[in-house]
Amino acid sequence: MPETPAAPGPLLVLVAMPEEAAPLVERLAAPRPLETPFTSGVEAVRGTLAGTDTAVVTTGIGLAAAAAAVTWGILATAPSLVVAAGTCGGLAADVEVGTLVVGEEFSYSIADATAFGYAPGQLPGGPVRFRAETAAVEAAEAAARRADAAAVRRGLMLSGDAFVTAPLAGPMRERFPGALSADMETTASARTAQALGVPFVALRAVSDLCGPAAGQQFHLELDVAATASARAVEALAEGLAG
Repeated sequence: MPETPAAPGPLLVLVAMPEEAAPLVERLAAPRPLETPFTSGVEAVRGTLAGTDTAVVTTGIGLAAAAAAVTWGILATAPSLVVAAGTCGGLAADVEVGTLVVGEEFSYSIADATAFGYAPGQLPGGPVRFRAETAAVEAAEAAARRADAAAVRRGLMLSGDAFVTAPLAGPMRERFPGALSADMETTASARTAQALGVPFVALRAVSDLCGPAAGQQFHLELDVAATASARAVEALAEGLAG
């Protein structure tokens, strides 16, 4: 007899902070905590989001924290898709707070091996950019638009273990023309998902601007931005379930 096909894995949603997890967990039906091997800093909840089996993992802040938590999350849940959610800083000069950024490409913002011929943000032995699969990007962008985001942009997201303030923003824009946002986790998560063979995309909402221009609103309450991201992830989950 032929083997019964395995059920598709859950949606694995990653956030850095509990405040970013809250609006996602609120949307889960029958949520239950998942036991993790971490002594602190990582929490996981599994339930159903808009008809899709979903695990929400709070990774902690930073590249190393994200890589560790995502590795466990992928190995423990065998997801069909990994989504980085929550908030980010707007880096591009024309990005406004409230914008939902759909990650298409990812790079390390402060990695520099250019002395050895590598591109800015490229680590030796790694690609110039980590890239999301086209189908995942298109599904995420469509979900963001269905969620009535203030604005939706797709493109390059940067990550590094430095909070990008105005003095860092200008040089970073020069090194990475066209980069939309900066955060402290997404690229590490993208790299881990790629290494473990799982599709990855990001849906993060801009909560503050990295070096805003005069007259720009430069800050949005964390819970407001996190809720915007959660709505888009819910719309993505609904599309996967349908």
